[in-house]
Formats: sequence, C-alpha cells, structure tokens
Amino acid sequence: MGDDQQTNPSERPTDAKDDFAAQADQKAPGFLAELSAFLSEKKKWWLAPVLIVLLLVGVLLVLAGTGLAPFLYPLF
Repeated sequence: MGDDQQTNPSERPTDAKDDFAAQADQKAPGFLAELSAFLSEKKKWWLAPVLIVLLLVGVLLVLAGTGLAPFLYPLF
C-alpha cells in the first residue's frame, strides 16, 4: 500500500537530467524579457530610470552622426 506512493531513489536523477535537458532545449528569452524579469525579481526598479536615460543618450549619439544633427543641437 505505502510502496505505491514512494518514488524509487534511482529515478530521481533521471528525472533531474530530463528536466535539465528540457530546459536546455527551450528558446532563450530575449534581452528585454530577461532584464524585466531581473528587475522585478530582485526589486531593482530604481535601475529603470538609469537605463532609460542611458538608452536616450545612446540614441542621441547615434542620431548626432546622421543628417539630423543640426536639428538636435537646438534641443540643448
């Protein structure tokens, strides 16, 4: 009676290996999904404004090298 509910100890490593292999075969999440998961899990929401400002500065630097540069200078 009690033997049906107990699992065989030799089956546990096999299950762990199968689980590991299944997770390895999964598609990796994108950068933004992983970043948002990190921010929410670690409660580091204060990093979000810093990252947004860095992103905006990067976009401005890229646009400064194009023909839009004369239109960006009046913004500052």
